[in-house]
Amino acid sequence: MAEDDLQELPGVGPATADKLVEAGFDSYQSIAVASPAELGNTADIGDSTANDIIQGAREAADVGGFESGAQVLERREEIGKLSWQIDEVDDLLGGGMETQSITEVYGEFGAGKSQVTHQMAVNVQLSRDDGGLEGSAIFVDSEDTFRPERIDDMVHGLDDEILEREFERREIEGSPDDDDDMRTLVEDFLDHIHVAKAFNSNHQILLAEKAKELASEHEDTDWPVRMLTVDSLTAHFRAEYVGRGELAERQQKLNKHLHDLMRIGDLYNCVVLVTNQVASNPDSYFGDPTQPIGGNILGHTSTFRIYLRKSKGDKRIVRLVDAPNLADGEAVMRVQDGGLKPE
Repeated sequence: MAEDDLQELPGVGPATADKLVEAGFDSYQSIAVASPAELGNTADIGDSTANDIIQGAREAADVGGFESGAQVLERREEIGKLSWQIDEVDDLLGGGMETQSITEVYGEFGAGKSQVTHQMAVNVQLSRDDGGLEGSAIFVDSEDTFRPERIDDMVHGLDDEILEREFERREIEGSPDDDDDMRTLVEDFLDHIHVAKAFNSNHQILLAEKAKELASEHEDTDWPVRMLTVDSLTAHFRAEYVGRGELAERQQKLNKHLHDLMRIGDLYNCVVLVTNQVASNPDSYFGDPTQPIGGNILGHTSTFRIYLRKSKGDKRIVRLVDAPNLADGEAVMRVQDGGLKPE
């Protein structure tokens, strides 16, 4: 959106418009869902002026009012589904991971959480006919887990027919049978994964803001951002805020961070995939004592919660723990050299 459009809002002059655009508030919708305090700090304006700007943006963007259930259903038809390329898991998730939602994947060390994030960074780039979303991925790496070599493995692990269609769709001359051609295809997949390493929780929160700017820049390109991954969401918060005395501050920051991620998913119609660490509940006498960390804040904000559990060999149990419209259940997959595969 051009900066001049923002100046049509009440209280927005050239200088304020520049500050808003620089902070990532470059559309009526992004301003409409902001809080007065957030907008005030960004543009150095008073709460009253910020509130007038937000109200003007809400009217211009036509957000904030009630709508009928039929209208909600029609709007939900815009939501995309990102396939795992595993029928049993996709069936469990009602067709795949939804855009405009936060999907949380948690499990103990070695359960396959990072394998899922890498596989989805590949799958999101596939055509819609092949279960993808025809978009790029943003990968916020807080535990030094991203490995381009693993993307290479997973691209090679795709079905040959899918690979042939990707060569054609990306206008790359070649075939899956030639090593040099495959190397070119893998590099093209890697070019559409934007990776940033988060060094602490504050940096992680900053990267969410940068992700919003990146999604805005790519919105009208051939490769819009269709997935935002944070692996892992809670590692830095868990390490930096230790003890009950800091729990409230940790949860407050985590809550804001989650809502920033959700806003990106809503504004740019992308999947938000986060991984989470676990802890053992010593009070659990029956059942699995493994519990995700993050408390109720994360539990309520995540739209879908998936628990990954180790099984024999390369088998992993994928358990849907919580979803607004799906029954709990389990599926089985394998983690292999070529990526995530059916049992």
